[in-house]
Amino acid sequence: MIIEKLLLHVLIVLAPILIHSLFFSDRQIGRPSYFIGMLHGLTGSLCMLFAYESFGLYWDLRYVPLVLATLYGGMRGGLVVLAALLLTRTYLGGDALVFGYLSSFLAAAGPMLIVFRFNKAETKWKRVRWAILAGLWPAFVQLGILFTYIGVSDKYEFLPSKLIYFIVIFGIIQVIGSGFAALLHEASIEKYRLQEEIFRSEKLNTLGEMAASIAHEVRNPLTVVKGFLQLMQADDKKGQHTYLPLVLSELDRAESIISDYLNFAKPQLEKLETFELGGFLKDAVQLLNPLALKKGIVLSCQTDAPITLETDRNQLRQAIVNLIKNAIEATPEEGSVMVSMTSYGSEAEIKIADTGIGMTKEQLAKLGSLYYTTKETGTGLGTMVSLGIIDAMGGKTVYSSQPGKGTVVKICLQAKAYSS
Repeated sequence: MIIEKLLLHVLIVLAPILIHSLFFSDRQIGRPSYFIGMLHGLTGSLCMLFAYESFGLYWDLRYVPLVLATLYGGMRGGLVVLAALLLTRTYLGGDALVFGYLSSFLAAAGPMLIVFRFNKAETKWKRVRWAILAGLWPAFVQLGILFTYIGVSDKYEFLPSKLIYFIVIFGIIQVIGSGFAALLHEASIEKYRLQEEIFRSEKLNTLGEMAASIAHEVRNPLTVVKGFLQLMQADDKKGQHTYLPLVLSELDRAESIISDYLNFAKPQLEKLETFELGGFLKDAVQLLNPLALKKGIVLSCQTDAPITLETDRNQLRQAIVNLIKNAIEATPEEGSVMVSMTSYGSEAEIKIADTGIGMTKEQLAKLGSLYYTTKETGTGLGTMVSLGIIDAMGGKTVYSSQPGKGTVVKICLQAKAYSS
């Protein structure tokens, strides 16, 4: 009977994840949320109210929602569930009320201590392993509380074999429930990210069509005008038309914008080269160092062990230079921009961290959108071109930022084994 009851509790525990996935998929489940805490708090209370009673003890999965809410809803979500469990336990009353309070606080301590490591996990399987480990902790806590309660109450001189069976089954189902619920959480997160990628791809396709139209309709007339102006400048021996250099420079700028549209619409990796990433980054930093010095910013570069890439060097330089330039422009005087490189197995990670003004979550969500920029002057095409180039190389770009503290851009690319 205990197995059927605990499996019913597993279904109750999974309910918030399914509800969130069906009706609230636009709210990313990994962010700190009181809403996630309330959903899991309700399921934790239901588990307690419909617990299986045997040997004078109550068997339920109340702490699985606590673990899930803490890991996937942040500290705030975990505290909401803890409050719900304490209120429900107070309502139920009983002789072991103090043990119930103690068990709840100890069970909450485990996932709250590992939530920071959980958030830093790079893959879903690492997060699932952390969730299973966090699910083991309440089982050990309950086991310790159980033995303490039995010792204090003097109910048993020796544990009955059926009680030992219940303890084993309870621990196994609690761990399996935690792992399965974590997998559903990860599936919900992947679904959310896939929707974002589809939405972004649709915008890119629209931009690509527009870029092709602009190229055919605007570039040719610009080229003709530029050619005639160059002829006029060549014939202007007396220098009467002093405005010609300015007009030509603006035409060059217009052509550059059009080229950015074309590059973003369909980045062409025309010339694949094998090169060492550390030296490549140092060259890019050296190129932009005068700009940083002019603004009073410290630009530095830190590289790890030698890593080689095989890709279009010029296209990657365009993307990296653009992102570093963005970091410099977003950083106030006496700030700093750090470009670093590390390797994780077959992946190379480039990190560009600045101490600039930072961005809000709303600004981060719009980053890379059509015509969106945080600068007073700008089209937003530079960032879009850079993201498009990295995407064409099979890489991934991740932004993280806090207002007033700065922004970090992480670029992950497939590396090759280094040979000296």
